[in-house]
Amino acid sequence: MASNQEIEIKFRVPDLRALTRKLHKIGFGVATRRTHEMNTLYDLPGGILRGRQQLLRLRQYGSAWTLTHKAKKKTGRHSSREELETVVTDGKKMDLILQALGYAPSFRYEKFRAEWTDGKGQVVVDQTPIGNFCEIEGPPRWIDATAKKLGVSQADYITKNYATLFFDWKQESKNPAEEMTFKAVR
Repeated sequence: MASNQEIEIKFRVPDLRALTRKLHKIGFGVATRRTHEMNTLYDLPGGILRGRQQLLRLRQYGSAWTLTHKAKKKTGRHSSREELETVVTDGKKMDLILQALGYAPSFRYEKFRAEWTDGKGQVVVDQTPIGNFCEIEGPPRWIDATAKKLGVSQADYITKNYATLFFDWKQESKNPAEEMTFKAVR
């Protein structure tokens, strides 16, 4: 049985071309070319899921849809949490089902994502409205070894999710945007 544990770190990417060159150099290949991704987080009235440190997300990645539940996060050097995910054939109907059950969209964020792999783990490169980030996901030792090969130190590791990064950015920039979309963040 496959593990439902997501273990990852993020880091900021100042130069996308330099990162791409490094990924090729250390043996990574493109698994998915740069693809638009739209994410909608859902919650119950009163922010019940947020209060439990849980997340319910409907994601459209290109033409594919997935529904994901993430449980309370454990944060050390890496972010680790239980993740359950399934393919959804009709995202618009899934949205209606969630809303009929009392869930409402609570936050939207988008990005352009490219996925890379070396066969042992995954590296994703995200271009977001608040900057470029890279995620390294896999076994902890592999994450650390891959980060080191990419010239990323543990001091550069980010264990926050995109919603938290957005709200931190919003506070620092004084931007009035309410969601992390390219249209809202100008």
